[in-house]
Amino acid sequence: MNLPRFYCREALSPGAHIDLPEPVARHAVRVLRLPPGASVVLFDGRGGQYEACIERIEKSRVVASLGAWQDVERESKLAVTLIQAVQSGDKMDFTIQKAVELGVGSIVPVDSRRSVTKLVGERAGKRVAHWQGVAASACEQCGRNQVPLVAPLEKLENWLARPTGEGLRLILAPDAEFALADLPPATSVQMLIGAEGGLDPQEILAAKQAGFQAVRLGPRVLRTETAALAALAAMQALWGDFRG
Repeated sequence: MNLPRFYCREALSPGAHIDLPEPVARHAVRVLRLPPGASVVLFDGRGGQYEACIERIEKSRVVASLGAWQDVERESKLAVTLIQAVQSGDKMDFTIQKAVELGVGSIVPVDSRRSVTKLVGERAGKRVAHWQGVAASACEQCGRNQVPLVAPLEKLENWLARPTGEGLRLILAPDAEFALADLPPATSVQMLIGAEGGLDPQEILAAKQAGFQAVRLGPRVLRTETAALAALAAMQALWGDFRG
C-alpha cells in the first residue's frame, strides 16, 4: 500500500523534527485520520523524498520526524513548458492538475484576447498562488518530488515578445500541414494553448513570428481543457516516458 505523501515547502533534512504546514496537518489528521506513529513520505520540491512518521498530534500542531532521504525521481526526460491562456471556472485547476500528472515541467499562465476570465493585481497573484498549490497537490498524488513552477500571470503578447529559447515551439490547429507524429523527436517543447474560443488570429500570427509551428492532433477541434492534455499525452507517447 502506498504511503501518504505530503509536500512541505521548507527545506527538509534527515533526522529533523518539523511541524507540518497547517493545510497538510489538517488533511493528515482530519481527512486521512492518521494516528501518531503513522508512516508518511515528505518532500520539499527540491528533489528526492524523505521517509517520516507522525511523532505527535497536538491541538494545533502535527509534528513529524524525518528519516533517511531517498533519491527517488519521477520526472520526464521530455521538458515541456505549457503556456496556457487563462480558462474560466475550474478548468484551469483541472488543466494544471492533469498536466502535472502527465509530466509537464513548468506552466506559464497568460492573458489572451479570448480569455473569459480576466485577472489583474492582487487577484492575479492569489490565483497564481492557488495554481501553484494545485501543482503541489498533484505531485503528492502522482509521486513527483519536484514541483513544476507556475509562473506569474502576464499578457500573451508580452510573453511572445521575449527572445525565443531552445527547443520546439508548438500550437495546435486541426488544419495544420503537419501532424505531431510527423515531427522529429524532441527533448524540449514549449506548447501554447488558447482559452475558450482558441487564440485570436493576430495572436496566432504573433506566435508564428515568434517561432511557433502549427501541428494537428487529428481533424477535430479540441476544447481548451482537452487540448493541452491530449498533446502532452501524445508527446509522452512519441518522445517521452510513455515509451518506457
